[in-house]
Amino acid sequence: MNPERYHRQQLLPQIGAEGQARLARARVLLVGCGALGSGIADQLARAGVGYLRIVDRDIVELTNLQRQVLFDELDVEQSLPKAVAAGRRLAVVNSSVTIDARVTDLHAGNAESLMGIGSEHPMDLVIDGTDNVETRYLINDAAVKHGVAWLYGGCVGTEGRVMPMLPGGACLRCVFETPPSGAQLPACDTAGVLGAAAAVISSLESALAIRLLAGGAPSMLADAALVTVNLWPVRFHSVSLVDAKRAECLCCGAKRFSFLDNVSHATSTSLCGRNAVQLRGTSRLSLDAMELKLKIAGEVESTPYFLRCALREPAGMSITVFPDGRLIVHGTADAGRARAVAARYVGA
Repeated sequence: MNPERYHRQQLLPQIGAEGQARLARARVLLVGCGALGSGIADQLARAGVGYLRIVDRDIVELTNLQRQVLFDELDVEQSLPKAVAAGRRLAVVNSSVTIDARVTDLHAGNAESLMGIGSEHPMDLVIDGTDNVETRYLINDAAVKHGVAWLYGGCVGTEGRVMPMLPGGACLRCVFETPPSGAQLPACDTAGVLGAAAAVISSLESALAIRLLAGGAPSMLADAALVTVNLWPVRFHSVSLVDAKRAECLCCGAKRFSFLDNVSHATSTSLCGRNAVQLRGTSRLSLDAMELKLKIAGEVESTPYFLRCALREPAGMSITVFPDGRLIVHGTADAGRARAVAARYVGA
């Protein structure tokens, strides 16, 4: 490592040479690489975090470029998965950082594995860059169960919020006992999002991550807070989490990990604002075999990362197939119809 690279960062008394060395040894799981995740990944790679595992299931689209800072028009033209495109970009930003790009979604069946639980090198920190409420509760379950710190963040419209979840402190279910339904929450695809708001929230999450990984975890428990930001007009609001931990909490109190234990949960997910349903299978798929199978059903676009088939019947529908066993059926928001189309053409 070139000592000059992080000179300005090491001048900070909160980091110094020792903190920089801790960052170089740190291992981070980033769940989601959209508006928040791409900003976080960029800042952590530039800060010298040694190992960054990026988990994202989506493909770069033109509408992403307004706020997702790691991607460009060429990524859209090549239909690159976000994790792959992010990995390529970060590799030239900082070649000393190990980027482990995973084109998949985090679910109950793989959450602990992606966190490195039981492995020689578990993750030191999990960071929320997702826009999925149930995934956050799943992360919370796994983090509490195994004593791993994680950072919550969300952004929609012109506002967002950030909150550190630290071992020994309040967990997500202490603060928000039950997840709100999808109908209760605005989403970026329907309510919009200001790129500057996403940048502020991702910067706050990055700052918390760097502070924790550089050695600030003990002091963070004493000033942990839920911070809410609105950029139009500019307002910051902070609520202390010091007394938020609840003995009767279903997760950190009763040790009931209902989201993590339900391995069959959310095998189908309606993708908000996209008129599409994701279906998750139980086994991997051969893209070569699927290409041969789907060619009789319509026009197939083949990439190293997925297949997409524009179906002749039903008209206006298409299927995207990923090697990890996921399918996205485009052209319907109805899970039952999506399963029927998948069964007809894929056998899933």
